[in-house]
Amino acid sequence: MNQLDFSTFPVLETDRLVLRRLSLQDASVIYQLRSDVEVAALTGKAPFLHINEAVAYINKIDNLINNDESIYWVASYKGDAVMIGAACLWNFDMQNETVELGYELLPEFQGKGIMVEIITCILRYAFEVMGIKTIIACPSSDNPPSVKLLEKMGFKIASRDYQNTHANVPGMLTYILTSRV
Repeated sequence: MNQLDFSTFPVLETDRLVLRRLSLQDASVIYQLRSDVEVAALTGKAPFLHINEAVAYINKIDNLINNDESIYWVASYKGDAVMIGAACLWNFDMQNETVELGYELLPEFQGKGIMVEIITCILRYAFEVMGIKTIIACPSSDNPPSVKLLEKMGFKIASRDYQNTHANVPGMLTYILTSRV
């Protein structure tokens, strides 16, 4: 895995989307994503109750990026800066050349192939540019669409434990995708 350096944020593009850096202008969408009680339950986190929690979250993510501890992309349609979802690489394990993938998408954009497009772009960046060897994802077994997405993307259920910081995730599964390079 290459040395992490996100001082120049990598803006990525797909056919339909721009993957850009999170900003305070995204607070209302972050609040919408993070205040959903059902989604919060699947991630083991308490739902946001106030918009200021979204602002604090954005500041936390910004600090993680500035310290090369995470990279978090906001997805928006080309020509429209409004956030529709996000994906991140975090929980870097430099020694084992492993990173964790996280993702979220507003409900009205689900089922349209958007997350496949986002993850495909991020996987390419992770493997080809960052030199990552293994990507893990940790969905809840209570979230079949997420499990199905990972399987569609080529992830397999892991046969061993990987470093993660998850707590209170019901039926947490660990999926793995290894670089073919």
